[in-house]
Amino acid sequence: MSAQLAVELDRSSPVPLYFQLAQAIEKAILGGDLAPGDRFENELALAQRLNLSRPTTRRAIQELVDKGLLVRKRGVGTQVVQSPVHRPVELTSLFDDLARAGQTPTTKLLDYRVGPPAEEVALELNLGPDAEVVSIRRLRCTNGEPLAIMNNHLPVAIAPDADELEDHGLYHSLRARGVHIRLARQRIGARAATREEAGLLDEKTGAPLLTMNRTAYDDSGTAVEFGSHCYRASRYHFDTTVVDR
Repeated sequence: MSAQLAVELDRSSPVPLYFQLAQAIEKAILGGDLAPGDRFENELALAQRLNLSRPTTRRAIQELVDKGLLVRKRGVGTQVVQSPVHRPVELTSLFDDLARAGQTPTTKLLDYRVGPPAEEVALELNLGPDAEVVSIRRLRCTNGEPLAIMNNHLPVAIAPDADELEDHGLYHSLRARGVHIRLARQRIGARAATREEAGLLDEKTGAPLLTMNRTAYDDSGTAVEFGSHCYRASRYHFDTTVVDR
Protein backbone atom coordinates (compact mmCIF):
# COMPACT_ATOMS: atom_id res chain seq x y z
CA MET A 1 0.00 0.00 0.00
CA SER A 2 1.19 3.53 -0.79
CA ALA A 3 1.21 5.97 2.11
CA GLN A 4 -1.30 8.82 1.79
CA LEU A 5 -0.33 11.96 3.62
CA ALA A 6 -2.77 14.52 4.97
CA VAL A 7 -1.65 17.85 3.51
CA GLU A 8 -3.07 21.33 4.04
CA LEU A 9 -2.14 23.86 1.37
CA ASP A 10 -2.64 27.62 1.68
CA ARG A 11 -3.60 28.69 -1.81
CA SER A 12 -3.67 32.36 -0.79
CA SER A 13 -0.04 32.25 0.36
CA PRO A 14 2.77 33.69 -1.79
CA VAL A 15 4.73 30.49 -1.03
CA PRO A 16 4.57 28.27 -4.15
CA LEU A 17 2.30 25.25 -3.84
CA TYR A 18 5.07 22.81 -4.83
CA PHE A 19 7.23 24.15 -1.98
CA GLN A 20 4.38 23.89 0.55
CA LEU A 21 3.80 20.31 -0.54
CA ALA A 22 7.51 19.44 -0.38
CA GLN A 23 7.77 20.92 3.12
CA ALA A 24 4.74 18.92 4.31
CA ILE A 25 6.18 15.67 2.98
CA GLU A 26 9.63 16.41 4.44
CA LYS A 27 8.11 17.18 7.85
CA ALA A 28 6.25 13.87 7.77
CA ILE A 29 9.40 11.94 6.90
CA LEU A 30 11.61 13.64 9.50
CA GLY A 31 8.85 13.35 12.11
CA GLY A 32 8.43 9.62 11.54
CA ASP A 33 4.91 9.73 10.07
CA LEU A 34 6.40 8.26 6.91
CA ALA A 35 8.90 5.53 7.70
CA PRO A 36 11.88 4.32 5.64
CA GLY A 37 10.62 1.83 3.06
CA ASP A 38 7.09 3.24 2.89
CA ARG A 39 5.79 3.56 -0.64
CA PHE A 40 4.60 7.05 -1.50
CA GLU A 41 1.52 7.59 -3.61
CA ASN A 42 2.25 8.35 -7.25
CA GLU A 43 2.28 11.81 -8.74
CA LEU A 44 -1.02 11.48 -10.59
CA ALA A 45 -2.95 10.20 -7.58
CA LEU A 46 -1.44 12.88 -5.34
CA ALA A 47 -2.21 15.61 -7.87
CA GLN A 48 -5.83 14.51 -8.20
CA ARG A 49 -6.33 14.15 -4.45
CA LEU A 50 -4.93 17.61 -3.69
CA ASN A 51 -6.37 19.28 -6.79
CA LEU A 52 -2.91 20.21 -8.06
CA SER A 53 -1.34 20.07 -11.48
CA ARG A 54 0.87 17.09 -12.15
CA PRO A 55 3.96 19.29 -12.80
CA THR A 56 3.45 20.85 -9.34
CA THR A 57 3.43 17.48 -7.57
CA ARG A 58 6.30 16.23 -9.72
CA ARG A 59 8.43 19.23 -8.73
CA ALA A 60 7.63 18.76 -5.03
CA ILE A 61 8.60 15.09 -5.14
CA GLN A 62 11.75 15.85 -7.12
CA GLU A 63 12.81 18.33 -4.41
CA LEU A 64 12.76 15.49 -1.91
CA VAL A 65 14.46 13.05 -4.27
CA ASP A 66 17.25 15.62 -4.64
CA LYS A 67 17.50 15.87 -0.84
CA GLY A 68 17.78 12.10 -0.52
CA LEU A 69 14.48 11.68 1.36
CA LEU A 70 12.62 9.90 -1.44
CA VAL A 71 13.86 7.54 -4.13
CA ARG A 72 12.24 6.48 -7.38
CA LYS A 73 12.54 2.76 -8.16
CA ARG A 74 11.52 1.22 -11.45
CA GLY A 75 8.65 -1.20 -10.95
CA VAL A 76 8.18 -0.13 -7.33
CA GLY A 77 7.40 3.58 -7.44
CA THR A 78 8.50 6.28 -5.03
CA GLN A 79 9.75 5.17 -1.60
CA VAL A 80 10.81 6.88 1.58
CA VAL A 81 14.48 6.37 2.43
CA GLN A 82 16.45 6.88 5.62
CA SER A 83 16.66 10.47 6.82
CA PRO A 84 20.02 12.07 6.03
CA VAL A 85 22.50 12.31 8.88
CA HIS A 86 23.18 15.93 9.85
CA ARG A 87 26.45 16.09 11.74
CA PRO A 88 27.89 19.19 13.40
CA VAL A 89 31.52 19.99 12.65
CA GLU A 90 32.68 19.35 16.19
CA LEU A 91 35.28 17.18 17.91
CA THR A 92 33.07 14.12 18.26
CA SER A 93 32.99 10.60 16.86
CA LEU A 94 30.46 9.48 14.27
CA PHE A 95 29.43 6.54 16.47
CA ASP A 96 28.61 8.85 19.39
CA ASP A 97 26.79 11.37 17.15
CA LEU A 98 24.57 8.66 15.67
CA ALA A 99 23.78 7.17 19.08
CA ARG A 100 22.86 10.61 20.49
CA ALA A 101 20.56 11.19 17.50
CA GLY A 102 18.59 8.07 18.42
CA GLN A 103 19.89 6.01 15.51
CA THR A 104 21.41 2.54 15.75
CA PRO A 105 25.06 2.60 14.64
CA THR A 106 26.81 -0.64 13.75
CA THR A 107 30.32 -1.29 12.56
CA LYS A 108 31.87 -3.92 10.31
CA LEU A 109 35.63 -4.27 10.63
CA LEU A 110 37.05 -4.54 7.11
CA ASP A 111 40.77 -4.59 7.90
CA TYR A 112 43.11 -4.42 10.91
CA ARG A 113 46.83 -4.56 10.40
CA VAL A 114 50.10 -3.55 12.08
CA GLY A 115 53.03 -2.27 10.07
CA PRO A 116 55.13 0.71 9.03
CA PRO A 117 53.12 3.83 8.23
CA ALA A 118 52.73 5.28 4.76
CA GLU A 119 54.56 8.54 4.20
CA GLU A 120 51.44 10.69 4.68
CA VAL A 121 50.51 8.88 7.90
CA ALA A 122 54.03 9.19 9.32
CA LEU A 123 54.02 12.91 8.54
CA GLU A 124 50.60 13.51 10.13
CA LEU A 125 51.48 11.53 13.27
CA ASN A 126 55.04 12.87 13.45
CA LEU A 127 56.53 9.36 13.51
CA GLY A 128 60.07 8.26 12.79
CA PRO A 129 61.08 5.77 10.09
CA ASP A 130 61.16 2.79 12.48
CA ALA A 131 57.71 3.38 13.98
CA GLU A 132 54.75 1.04 13.52
CA VAL A 133 51.07 1.93 13.41
CA VAL A 134 47.80 0.08 13.57
CA SER A 135 45.75 0.74 10.44
CA ILE A 136 42.00 0.13 10.73
CA ARG A 137 39.33 0.11 8.04
CA ARG A 138 35.67 0.00 9.03
CA LEU A 139 32.22 0.26 7.44
CA ARG A 140 29.84 2.30 9.58
CA CYS A 141 26.11 1.73 9.15
CA THR A 142 23.09 3.38 10.72
CA ASN A 143 19.78 1.56 11.13
CA GLY A 144 21.19 -1.19 8.91
CA GLU A 145 22.09 1.13 6.02
CA PRO A 146 25.75 1.80 5.02
CA LEU A 147 26.86 5.36 5.68
CA ALA A 148 30.65 5.72 5.77
CA ILE A 149 33.99 4.00 5.18
CA MET A 150 36.54 4.98 7.81
CA ASN A 151 40.30 4.51 7.66
CA ASN A 152 42.21 5.27 10.87
CA HIS A 153 45.89 5.04 11.79
CA LEU A 154 47.20 5.08 15.36
CA PRO A 155 50.48 4.38 17.16
CA VAL A 156 50.61 0.75 18.27
CA ALA A 157 50.90 1.64 21.96
CA ILE A 158 47.44 3.19 22.19
CA ALA A 159 45.50 1.32 19.49
CA PRO A 160 42.40 -0.63 20.59
CA ASP A 161 42.10 -4.34 19.93
CA ALA A 162 40.25 -5.43 16.81
CA ASP A 163 37.34 -6.97 18.72
CA GLU A 164 36.57 -3.66 20.45
CA LEU A 165 35.93 -1.79 17.24
CA GLU A 166 32.67 -3.46 16.27
CA ASP A 167 31.06 -2.68 19.64
CA HIS A 168 32.25 0.86 20.34
CA GLY A 169 33.45 3.98 18.58
CA LEU A 170 37.18 4.55 18.23
CA TYR A 171 37.23 7.58 20.52
CA HIS A 172 35.37 5.60 23.21
CA SER A 173 38.12 2.97 23.11
CA LEU A 174 40.82 5.64 23.29
CA ARG A 175 39.17 7.28 26.30
CA ALA A 176 39.12 3.87 28.02
CA ARG A 177 42.91 3.82 27.58
CA GLY A 178 43.31 7.27 29.13
CA VAL A 179 43.78 9.02 25.79
CA HIS A 180 41.69 12.18 25.58
CA ILE A 181 41.33 13.90 22.23
CA ARG A 182 41.64 17.62 22.85
CA LEU A 183 42.16 19.15 19.43
CA ALA A 184 41.88 18.09 15.81
CA ARG A 185 42.73 19.53 12.41
CA GLN A 186 40.40 18.37 9.68
CA ARG A 187 39.79 18.96 6.00
CA ILE A 188 36.43 18.35 4.32
CA GLY A 189 36.14 17.71 0.60
CA ALA A 190 34.35 15.65 -2.03
CA ARG A 191 35.14 13.13 -4.75
CA ALA A 192 33.60 10.33 -6.79
CA ALA A 193 33.18 6.82 -5.36
CA THR A 194 35.45 4.07 -6.61
CA ARG A 195 33.92 0.76 -7.68
CA GLU A 196 34.91 -0.87 -4.39
CA GLU A 197 33.59 2.04 -2.27
CA ALA A 198 30.35 2.09 -4.25
CA GLY A 199 29.83 -1.62 -3.55
CA LEU A 200 30.32 -1.15 0.18
CA LEU A 201 28.12 1.95 0.38
CA ASP A 202 25.32 0.73 -1.88
CA GLU A 203 25.93 3.55 -4.35
CA LYS A 204 26.75 3.67 -8.04
CA THR A 205 30.38 3.88 -9.14
CA GLY A 206 31.21 7.56 -9.48
CA ALA A 207 28.51 8.68 -7.02
CA PRO A 208 29.47 11.77 -4.98
CA LEU A 209 31.12 11.14 -1.63
CA LEU A 210 31.93 13.62 1.10
CA THR A 211 35.44 13.19 2.49
CA MET A 212 37.12 14.17 5.73
CA ASN A 213 40.74 13.86 6.77
CA ARG A 214 41.38 14.43 10.47
CA THR A 215 44.50 14.51 12.61
CA ALA A 216 43.67 14.38 16.33
CA TYR A 217 45.87 15.49 19.25
CA ASP A 218 45.75 14.61 22.95
CA ASP A 219 46.08 16.84 26.03
CA SER A 220 49.85 17.12 25.59
CA GLY A 221 49.57 18.14 21.93
CA THR A 222 50.80 14.78 20.63
CA ALA A 223 49.23 13.52 17.41
CA VAL A 224 47.46 10.29 18.32
CA GLU A 225 45.22 9.48 15.34
CA PHE A 226 44.97 10.19 11.63
CA GLY A 227 41.71 9.39 9.87
CA SER A 228 40.63 9.43 6.26
CA HIS A 229 36.89 8.92 5.87
CA CYS A 230 34.32 9.02 3.07
CA TYR A 231 30.56 9.42 3.47
CA ARG A 232 27.55 8.98 1.18
CA ALA A 233 26.64 12.49 0.02
CA SER A 234 23.05 11.31 -0.45
CA ARG A 235 22.83 10.44 3.27
CA TYR A 236 25.18 12.74 5.07
CA HIS A 237 25.66 16.46 5.76
CA PHE A 238 28.09 18.52 7.80
CA ASP A 239 26.45 21.44 9.66
CA THR A 240 28.48 24.55 10.44
CA THR A 241 27.78 27.88 12.10
CA VAL A 242 29.53 30.96 10.77
CA VAL A 243 29.89 34.27 12.64
CA ASP A 244 30.68 37.70 11.29
CA ARG A 245 33.75 39.24 12.91
